[in-house]
Amino acid sequence: MDRIKRMQPVLNQRRAAGTRALVYACLLSCAACSATSGANTTGSGGSGSGTGGGGTGGSGGAGGDISVGVGGLAIPDGGTEEDGGIVETLPPAFLATEVGGYKLGGPTSEGSGNGGGGPNENEACGNVLVAIVRDFKGRSEAGGHVDFEGPLYGNDITKGLVEPTLGPDGKPVYASQCEEGHPAPPPTCPFGPETTTKANFDQWYRDTADVNKPYLLQLWLAPQPGGLFTFQSLSFFPLDSAGWGNSGVDKEGVIRNFSFTTELHTRFQYNGGETFLFEGDDDVWVFINGKLAVDLGGLHPKGSTAVVLDTSAEQLGLVKGKVYPLDLFHAERHTPESTFRIDTNLSFVNCGPEVPK
Repeated sequence: MDRIKRMQPVLNQRRAAGTRALVYACLLSCAACSATSGANTTGSGGSGSGTGGGGTGGSGGAGGDISVGVGGLAIPDGGTEEDGGIVETLPPAFLATEVGGYKLGGPTSEGSGNGGGGPNENEACGNVLVAIVRDFKGRSEAGGHVDFEGPLYGNDITKGLVEPTLGPDGKPVYASQCEEGHPAPPPTCPFGPETTTKANFDQWYRDTADVNKPYLLQLWLAPQPGGLFTFQSLSFFPLDSAGWGNSGVDKEGVIRNFSFTTELHTRFQYNGGETFLFEGDDDVWVFINGKLAVDLGGLHPKGSTAVVLDTSAEQLGLVKGKVYPLDLFHAERHTPESTFRIDTNLSFVNCGPEVPK
């Protein structure tokens, strides 16, 4: 308990200043910070890259009180208990990105759907998050997945591809091939179907033998002035030369490993003043307390959404002082770009890598 008391002033100071810093970051990113989940896209049309919302993991039930103690994976090299496990500089063996960095781990047990146990529940864990990335083959390759690469295409965010509530298994629930309430094909669906079938979609975030190859991925969110933490990669290809191997060409003419998904489950304590921004492509869905908070579905250029938790607290069922799950689901489904950015001042209390089957 004494350790938590020592940590709390530091975390409170970071969190209080973080809202101002995130508003500034949102302006730079052209994000609609005043809206709960307003979205916009940037970049040239026809890139074929898409962004989707992240989903929150777990059952999405009521949050619990934070427990005492810090430890386990919660404090990577460079972090200390006194500052909540915050790592101030790029951790050893991490690859630096534009802001922050990442480290690809070894493959997980295929077919298990579980990346291993995370730190004890509700322990403060700083600014290194652990995700699962799954590598797929593109449609044109032998044994490729039909949802990755052509002929699917898009140039704007498509909402309503998943249900607004996280599934009981901690995964997004497939809702539609196209925009909410609009059947495919055009003209009611501007870009045609954005997905193929529920069965194919269900493979995106589930280990499936001979379809995808899962790996652990650590993301270091770099501390920024004003209490903000940021991860930004304008060329997000964590699986280059891994998995099924490189197969696509980026906008610079470099052969990269496209066609992958990212799944991240964590928890945070809501104290007021928190914000969360995601920017990237392709699909991203983020669920907070089991409810869809970021809906950036479909194939499209870089898009962004900012969530102001105080504004959304009633809608998301948040009560100050409680701990809630945040689950993020991302898919990189089309060449030639891959971007991934998170800006937040959330106080994470469980950083993974446990992933529900």
